[in-house]
Amino acid sequence: MIRFGIVGFGLHGVRRLMPGFALATNCRVTALSRRSMEKATQSAQQFNIPNAFDSVEALCRCPEVDAVLVTTPNSLHLADTLTSLRLGKPVLCEKPMGINADECRQMVETARQSKLLLGVAQVFRFEDSTARLRDRVAAGQIGKPVLARAEFSFPGRGHVRAWLNDASIAGGGPIADIGVHCVDALRYILQDDVVRVSARGIADTESRDVEAAAILTLEFERGTLATVMVSFRSDYRTPIEFIGESGVLRADDGLNVEYPITIELKRGGKIVESGHDDLATQSVWMFAVLITRAHLSMSVRRNRPRSSGDVGDGMPPSASSLSRTPGAASALPIAAFNASMAGRGVPAGATSARNPPVS
Repeated sequence: MIRFGIVGFGLHGVRRLMPGFALATNCRVTALSRRSMEKATQSAQQFNIPNAFDSVEALCRCPEVDAVLVTTPNSLHLADTLTSLRLGKPVLCEKPMGINADECRQMVETARQSKLLLGVAQVFRFEDSTARLRDRVAAGQIGKPVLARAEFSFPGRGHVRAWLNDASIAGGGPIADIGVHCVDALRYILQDDVVRVSARGIADTESRDVEAAAILTLEFERGTLATVMVSFRSDYRTPIEFIGESGVLRADDGLNVEYPITIELKRGGKIVESGHDDLATQSVWMFAVLITRAHLSMSVRRNRPRSSGDVGDGMPPSASSLSRTPGAASALPIAAFNASMAGRGVPAGATSARNPPVS
C-alpha cells in the first residue's frame, strides 16, 4: 500500500483526485497540506485523511507518507518538488511541470541526484481513445502522417483559478494550462518529438499579462506538421486529428475527460469506420489507474530507484494486470511512476531536460 501526501490540496483534489483515490486499491491518501492549517484540517476531516499540515516540509517528514503529489499553483511546483525530493519522497507533479524550461531541468537533475522517481501527470496518455489513435497511426491506417491538429478551449472568464491570468504564478495562459496536453498528446500518438515551434498569442484586458488564446505550429522530427489551438475565450472544444497520405483519423471530442469519444477513419472524403468509446473515460478513473500504477511501479523499483529524464512510450509489463473495469482508462502508461517501462526503466509522461515542455 503506497501512502500519498497531497501538497496544495484544493479544488483539483476535491473534484479529481479524491474520487480517483476512492477507486484505487493499492494506495491511499494519508496526508495533505494547505497554506492555512485551519483549512487543511477541514479538508482532512472532510475526506477522512489522518494527517493535515500547513507546509510541504512537515508533510514530507510525516512517517505515514511514501510519495508526494504536487498540486499547488504552477509557480510553486519547483520549490515544492525540490523540497519533497530532498526530503526523500518520490514526486508526481501536476502539469505544467514548471513555468519555464530551466525549472524543469532543475527538477529532473535533483531527482537524478536523489535517485528518486519524478514525473508529470499528463493524463491523456491514459485515455483508451488516445491508445487507439496511437495504435492506428502506428499500424499505417492513414499512411505517413503529414498534418496533425489538436485544440483545447473553454470559456475561462470568472474561473475559480483567478491566478491563471497572473504570469508570475501561472507562467502563461492557455498554452501552459491546456496547450501542454495538446502537445503531449500529439507527441505520444505520433511517437515523435518536436524539433521546431512557432507561436502567436493574443491577450485582452482580462487576461492581463498572459495570452487569452494562441496558436502553435509544430514541426516533428519525421516531418509531420501540426497546429495546436488553445483559448480561454472560446466554447469548450477538444478535437484532435491526424491527416496522412492515405487517410484521416479524427475525434471531435478527443481530449475531453467527461464524455465518451468517437473516433472516425476517413478515406477519399468518406467515413469508412466510426467507433464509439464504450468505456467512457472519466477523469476519476484515470487517476485511479494512475495511482494504482504508481504503487506497482514503486514496488518494482523499491530497491533500485530511478529518476526520470525521458519520455517512455512502450507498454509496461504490469499493464495486463489492470482489468478493464467499465469506465476505466486504458492500460497504456501516463506519467511519473511507471518505471517498469519495458526495456527503458523510465516513467512515461516524464519530461526530459533535453525536451522541456512548451510553455
